[in-house]
Amino acid sequence: MLTLSDIKSIVASGEGYNAEFKIRVPAKVKELAAEICAFANAAGGVLLIGVDDNNTIKGVHIENDKRSAIQNSLNEINPHLLCSIYNMDIDDKEVWVIEVSSGALKPYTLSGAIYVRQGPNSQKITSVEQMRDFFQQADRIYFDEGPCLNFNLEKDLDSDFFDEFRISAGFSVGVGTQQIIKNLKLFQPEGLFKNGAVLFFAASPETFFEKAVIRCVSFDGITKTQIIDDKIYGGPLMRQFQQAMFWLKSKLNVRYEIEGSGPRKEIWEIPEIVFKEAIINALSHRDYYDRGARITIELFSDRVEITNPGGLVSAISSEEFGTKSLSRNPLLFGLFERIDMVEQIGSGIGRIKDEIAKAGLPIPIFKTDGMFTVVFQRPANNILVKNSEKTREKTREKTREKIIRLIKSNKEITIKELAKETEISDKGIEYHLTKMKKEKIIIRVGYDKGGYWIVNEPIDNN
Repeated sequence: MLTLSDIKSIVASGEGYNAEFKIRVPAKVKELAAEICAFANAAGGVLLIGVDDNNTIKGVHIENDKRSAIQNSLNEINPHLLCSIYNMDIDDKEVWVIEVSSGALKPYTLSGAIYVRQGPNSQKITSVEQMRDFFQQADRIYFDEGPCLNFNLEKDLDSDFFDEFRISAGFSVGVGTQQIIKNLKLFQPEGLFKNGAVLFFAASPETFFEKAVIRCVSFDGITKTQIIDDKIYGGPLMRQFQQAMFWLKSKLNVRYEIEGSGPRKEIWEIPEIVFKEAIINALSHRDYYDRGARITIELFSDRVEITNPGGLVSAISSEEFGTKSLSRNPLLFGLFERIDMVEQIGSGIGRIKDEIAKAGLPIPIFKTDGMFTVVFQRPANNILVKNSEKTREKTREKTREKIIRLIKSNKEITIKELAKETEISDKGIEYHLTKMKKEKIIIRVGYDKGGYWIVNEPIDNN
């Protein structure tokens, strides 16, 4: 049974993956049973009756006949589900609490339908077969709800990011870390941190899940023959998103417009918002059971491809793609929703298409078999591309100039040392060195180990 302090904290935190508010008992009592069924199929939760959508306690009195109707409706959930129903007096107002744990016999059905929790909402799925396929582990639990055995809260938590999340999610300053963790149900009942919480809040989640990173690769041309830059970004998922966006901005053409006395507006050659939607979608919906693949962002001269492990979940048909959403990782989705990184469920693909259309670019290509990939075509034969080519050429020249200076100062300098000094990847350095050797700008004397570089200075005929 929750305490008065627990209830007040949940109300202050607002609705979310583990919390639902109703100002009164709905006319169709079955609506409450559907919410409870959804909680049981996910991580459990609390339904408060007598609280409005603005997190204000209004209070409500429920007569005996209504209480019986609620209980009868809950009895229709199959398999039978035990949950606590009780009332509490909060500031002289009566609030009813329905508390439900994550069910041990998933999936739970109500009138033949399965309900699951997606962010702050409940969604119905009508096929038991699809739902059984959706629960991928033997005990049919979401990856992000599973326990992470080796996570240590004091040692492994990214405290700075957790504080940023606290502010962005609107938690009161007086709500402590442990209370937030309890409200968001980031712990398993046995006290272990959940996988999703580790992915979202650990300083280095890749320590626990090696491939839980984003790899950003830039190629020269339209094929994967020559790698120009190759970066891997780890850390909390939100940090991965921020670093990937910064990497894209540094590679794509971005121009600026100033309207009146207002701040300058960034205009990306492909709208920035579509990358936000695509990368958050990848982080939220990727199949983290797949330990052999990473999220990748690949940049070519004519396109950008964003790929994440896992195609469409079986509960979403190809016809419904873009209109419905069902996350493999509802805890992660709920945490992103808390900080306004995801909006209306199922609307992200539509927003991507709308923004691409506004920019006058070709419709993006979505590949949903095996891996999920979205392909954005870059603008062709326009000022943006010409400017982008000029920018890339200037960047290449500056990099070459820096490499030459470094070689002159240390003819035995290594690729790793060059990469560190120029702040590009080892493969990027190898690419530049290969090009410069072909153009006879530099000469390698001896083998890789023990050899050295010579800068081929032009002959002065004057």
